[in-house]
Amino acid sequence: MSVLLETSAGDIVIDLLVDYAPKMCENFLKLCKIKYYNFSPIHSIQRSFSFQTGDPLGPMSADSDGGTSIWGNISGNPADKAFPAFFHPKLKHVERGTVSMATAPHPSDPDVRLAASQFIVTLGDDTDYLDGKAAIFGKVVEGFDVLEKINEAIVDERGHPLVDIRIKHTVVLDDPYPDPAGLRQPSSSPPPSKAQLATVRIAEGEELLDEEANEEAAAEAERKRKEREAAAQALTLEMMGDLPFAEVKPPEHVLFVCKLNPVTTDEDLELIFSRFGEILSCEVIRDRKTGDSLQYAFIEFKDKESCEAAYLKMDSVLIDDRRIHVDFSQSVSKLSEVWRSETNSKRKSAASKRGGGGWGGVEELEKWRKYRHEDDGGDDEADYTMVHGVEEMRGQHEKGGKPNRSKSYGDGPSGDSRPRERPSESDRERDRGRFRSGDRGGRRGDDRRSRSPRRDSHRGERRDRGHDDRPSGRDNRDGRRDDRRARDRDRDSDRRCDDYRRR
Repeated sequence: MSVLLETSAGDIVIDLLVDYAPKMCENFLKLCKIKYYNFSPIHSIQRSFSFQTGDPLGPMSADSDGGTSIWGNISGNPADKAFPAFFHPKLKHVERGTVSMATAPHPSDPDVRLAASQFIVTLGDDTDYLDGKAAIFGKVVEGFDVLEKINEAIVDERGHPLVDIRIKHTVVLDDPYPDPAGLRQPSSSPPPSKAQLATVRIAEGEELLDEEANEEAAAEAERKRKEREAAAQALTLEMMGDLPFAEVKPPEHVLFVCKLNPVTTDEDLELIFSRFGEILSCEVIRDRKTGDSLQYAFIEFKDKESCEAAYLKMDSVLIDDRRIHVDFSQSVSKLSEVWRSETNSKRKSAASKRGGGGWGGVEELEKWRKYRHEDDGGDDEADYTMVHGVEEMRGQHEKGGKPNRSKSYGDGPSGDSRPRERPSESDRERDRGRFRSGDRGGRRGDDRRSRSPRRDSHRGERRDRGHDDRPSGRDNRDGRRDDRRARDRDRDSDRRCDDYRRR
């Protein structure tokens, strides 16, 4: 629950503590809602301590009643003018920007203090003197620079500023309370009353002029005041997102044409206005769904002089039985689109330079790198890497993913690549005897067993006579086992690599 106070020194945003002081928050919200605080003066300024406001007339007016609560304002009953204030034990005046209701002791009960409409805002820390005298109901969350301006204002002996500082407008950002019966919210901010104007000492924006000041100085002061108001409004529109930035200005070579006939087209307007100079674009604004003309258009000229000539000649001209109105365009929507497109292009180029590929599958997005110590390398690390090292996989994928068998006899039984010693002559003779006795082995593809033992024995004898330097049967079996192990390792590594690529 928040309230925006627009003062002559700047804007102040107050957050209300509805859980600790619900009745005082309701009173303050409803008074802001009916614009009760408009044109209320800020007074009783004590440097680095506090200031007070909330009385529409202020203490300098003899007609001031000190302010009235929302219930007294609605009913008109003097008994409802004030209400008992509530002091929460956890709320203390310990920081700058604390907002509390000004209270006064009850006439019949000094232990009870009454609050109405006036409130106090602290300008310094550790203002615990106000504990028990002012009832806290909120705190300032934005506008501490405004509090500093008020703190530095020139005041008289009673704390009243020489140049008026007043509440110009109040905006209720969030109101959780239902409106009491009889509350009437004005449609617009009411102008100051004669009694309020009578309390003005030096109005906002006025300078201390001597008796010889002329009208030009007064006009200059008025111009400066309007510039400040326009800058404040532009800043508000920027915060709301209606403007790309507060300093944006509409183009000077674009005309706004309204009160058009619905049958008037872009070509008609371009033909009529082209007599004043070259036209870059002419567009009649139409409804997005139906395509019907909205009866206004924008005409962009090449230079400013042509735009001014068309403005002077074409206002109130009859086109298609309609008397049109021509004015200079105040729209900045196209400038906003250009600004956004340039900003997005810069972000895209920055994203492409910082690693490429974007983020989350979108190439135009840039990865959030704040608070992360990461290397913004180029495309060198963009591809996936292998799970196993290059040295480990070398030689196993050179022939279609199958291990190199040119040195299969040299593979050890444990799968290492250290060469095995050649069998001696005695070992070969012993293996030949085993082959003859039926213990047949050998390499796969050369020593296939048949159904006939005699044919196998003759084949073994031919092998012994022609190839005496081959390894023994046990060595061949070990070689086949090593080959199977190598194939299994290759298959497992290929499977892991495929899984990693799919992830």
